[in-house]
Amino acid sequence: MVFIGLCVVTDSAEEALMELAEYAKKQKWWDRVFGKKNSGPIAEKYSVATQLAIGGVTGWCAGYLFQKVGKLAASAVGGGFFLLQIANHTGYIKIDWKRVEQDVNKAKKQLKLNTDKPPKEVRTKVEEVQTFVKKNLVLTGGFAGGFLIGLAS
Repeated sequence: MVFIGLCVVTDSAEEALMELAEYAKKQKWWDRVFGKKNSGPIAEKYSVATQLAIGGVTGWCAGYLFQKVGKLAASAVGGGFFLLQIANHTGYIKIDWKRVEQDVNKAKKQLKLNTDKPPKEVRTKVEEVQTFVKKNLVLTGGFAGGFLIGLAS
């Protein structure tokens, strides 16, 4: 018997979960949807209009969420800085701006040293994205358009 949060999982349920996890690992749904060596992506089996619609709708959803989350994050960061300035001005805290500047300059130098060549994992993912975009040009075009519309709405 295993306790997960407030739920109790019995041995039979745990075995069922393990079997389900193994089943999911064996499924190549990602390859079927996005294509791999043998066959192209499922999206190619749809008409151009359908691909544009799928890309546009998913792009709009992503753009809309990006806009809302971005506004929330900007408000939180801006509000935090505002509260820090008020606390500094009223004397609740004292900020050592020289030290802040030194730390920022130190971080800049470290970033410049590490930007010569991206790690292998990053290069591999960039190549995968480039391949996906080239194979699904209509779908990604619809996504880009939908994303921009979602940002504007």
